[in-house]
Amino acid sequence: MDTNMDIIIYSSFLPHSDPDASLAFYRDTLGFEVRGDVGYGGMRWITVGPHGQPGVSIVLEPPAADPGVTDEERRTITEMMAKGTYAGVQLATADLDGTFARLQASGAEIVQEPIDQPYGLRDCAVRDPAGNQLRIQQLT
Repeated sequence: MDTNMDIIIYSSFLPHSDPDASLAFYRDTLGFEVRGDVGYGGMRWITVGPHGQPGVSIVLEPPAADPGVTDEERRTITEMMAKGTYAGVQLATADLDGTFARLQASGAEIVQEPIDQPYGLRDCAVRDPAGNQLRIQQLT
């Protein structure tokens, strides 16, 4: 039995609290290209991704757009976003120190400066405008 499947990671979702601030961060600070910007019902979904990788995207979405989310759950999501504990993503770059310098110069919220981790990689951590934690590691 062949257990290999042809499955890729196509998109990941991160919440935003201010679509314009999130768009500026991912486009202007991280240098991602904008692949879509869709509004519906007063909400906005923005799809961004790294240049040269059209098959990998991040969709920045309203955090409580799902009609099944209760008011109490919306409050919890908002609280967790404010603390930076609701969502995050791991990124990688060939130039961690240069990327970190650009993030720092942009005024991004720094969580951790570049450091050699005991488990073998070098990384840093920042928060996007919605509070999502982005860990960025050095490609080896």
